[in-house]
Amino acid sequence: MKNLKDLSAWSKALPNTPVMPVIFVGHGSPMNAIQDNEFTQAWNKVGREVAQPTAILCISAHWLTQGSTAVTAMELPPTIHDFGGFPDQLFQMQYPASGNKALVEASIAAINMTQVQEDHQWGLDHGTWSVFVHMFPEANIPIVQLSIDYSKDASYHYALGKELAVLRRKGVLIVSSGNIVHNLRKIAWDKMDDPHYGYDWAIEADKKVQSYWLNHNHNALIDWDKQGQAMQLAIPTPDHYYPMLYSLALQEEKDQMALFNASNTMGSLSMTSFILNHESYQ
Repeated sequence: MKNLKDLSAWSKALPNTPVMPVIFVGHGSPMNAIQDNEFTQAWNKVGREVAQPTAILCISAHWLTQGSTAVTAMELPPTIHDFGGFPDQLFQMQYPASGNKALVEASIAAINMTQVQEDHQWGLDHGTWSVFVHMFPEANIPIVQLSIDYSKDASYHYALGKELAVLRRKGVLIVSSGNIVHNLRKIAWDKMDDPHYGYDWAIEADKKVQSYWLNHNHNALIDWDKQGQAMQLAIPTPDHYYPMLYSLALQEEKDQMALFNASNTMGSLSMTSFILNHESYQ
C-alpha cells in the first residue's frame, strides 16, 4: 500500500469532482486523424458533450511494455508518428497537449499491484492523438499515457483498471483506445468503398462483445479467448483488446453505458466504442 503522505500530495493538486465519465474508443486506421467521416464526427460530438476534464489519462494499444508499467512524465509529450506508408500530411500532424505532473503522481499513487515508472521517452502515440485531434481539437487538456504491460493476461489488466477508480473523482477523464475486432492480415482491400463492411465472423464477434457489455458480463470479456472461433479471428493478438478492459473495469453500478460508432469497417476492424456516464453527470 502507498504511504498516506504520497496519496495526499497529488490529491491536493487535483480537484474533487463528481464521478467523471469513462470512454473506450475504437480508433481504427491512422487516416482517421485527417479525415472527416462518421467516426471522426462522433468523436467530435463526444468531446463537445462529455464533462470537461481537468486532465486525461489514456491507455493506448500502441504503447506496450514488457514486464513493467509506465506513465508519460514529460511536461510536453511529443507527438509520435508510430506507423508507416501513409501520406506526408499525417506525418506532419502535431498534437501539442501538455503533460500533467499531478496526474502522473496520482496514477502512480493509485496503482498498488505494480510499481509504475515515470517515462520520459514515449509521448502521445497515434492511438491517442488520432482520436483527440477530433475529440479535443484545441489540445488544451493535459494528457498522460499509461502503458500496457504486454507480458500480463487479461485478468491482470482488468484488475489494474479497477485501481484507477479514484481518478474518476478527481476530474480525470480516463480513455482507452484500441479495437474490439482488429485483424490487419484479413483487411478486405476490395471493399474499401463500403465503410461498414465486415466479414461474418467480425460482425459476430462485435455483436457478441456488445451483448457482454450491455449485460455486464465482465467475466466473459476477461475470458475472451474462450468465446468461440469468431472471437479468435477478431483478436489474433490482444494488444488492441486489452485497452477496453481498463475502461470496462471502471464501470460502477450507477454508470449508464452508451455505445457509439457501433460498426465494422474494412472487413476485419470494428470501430464500436462506449462511454460510461455516472448519474452524477446525467
